[in-house]
Amino acid sequence: MPPSLQQQQDRQAQRRLAVLRHAEEVTGNVSLTCRYYGISRNCFYKWQRRYQEEGIDGLRDRSSVPHNSPNATDPDIVNKIVYLRQNYHFGPMKIR
Repeated sequence: MPPSLQQQQDRQAQRRLAVLRHAEEVTGNVSLTCRYYGISRNCFYKWQRRYQEEGIDGLRDRSSVPHNSPNATDPDIVNKIVYLRQNYHFGPMKIR
């Protein structure tokens, strides 16, 4: 039976915590730790900041969906386009 998403996130958070602890306790050097684990220093410092602010929950994956899309087409226009495509079978050139 495959592990659940929660278990995968817990395991990943534990791995990230191990990376942070390795830098602190073993090498004392962020660059060496990042090279050893194959991660960027930006990633390391992002994990470190999240861990300090939120604890182990901060080390879990988060959605990368943007909070807003300023260039998104207005929903009213999208609805009109869908209506024209479905009811009149207009193509993109005719709708334009």
